[in-house]
Amino acid sequence: MTTTYAALLRGINVGGHRKVPMAELRSVLEELGHRDVRTYLQSGNAVFTTDADEQRDEDVTAAVENAIEKRFGFRVDCLVRDAEYLAAVADACPFPAAELEGKQLHVTFFSEPVGPERFAALDQAAFLPEEFRLGDRALYLYAPEGLGRSKLGEALSRPAVVKGVVATTRNWNTVVKLVEMTRD
Repeated sequence: MTTTYAALLRGINVGGHRKVPMAELRSVLEELGHRDVRTYLQSGNAVFTTDADEQRDEDVTAAVENAIEKRFGFRVDCLVRDAEYLAAVADACPFPAAELEGKQLHVTFFSEPVGPERFAALDQAAFLPEEFRLGDRALYLYAPEGLGRSKLGEALSRPAVVKGVVATTRNWNTVVKLVEMTRD
């Protein structure tokens, strides 16, 4: 039995720092024994298949992080999620995704479940019309002016809010594309 995964690398190829060329990322994943490796954009999105009987999600994640560190000389946090999870995240979107532009809707993926208490200090009303909702190891952010102008997005990314978890954000277009790629 095989499982299709998406690997979401955090904080690479931003402003010329922590460069991980996608061709080399594909090679790293293939050297780990993964098949059908494809990447999407330069921001660290890869889709691949592997033997599900042999590995757990956490093992796949650790192997990818270790291989990247070995190849590039720096540590990159990575979240590996299977196709079923990605589809469930897309299906559970609490905002009208079909009516919004991809730049208006984002999903932050977390390494573990996060509860509402983590966000209790944020006065959501102060950020309207921007809003967020929690999902399964995910946070959905509606930012009508895009993430680059989002005050709520900035507040949600503060160290006090994300302390102790790996978090990486993708816009809705990328989420949808990764779901499609993991279904292919």
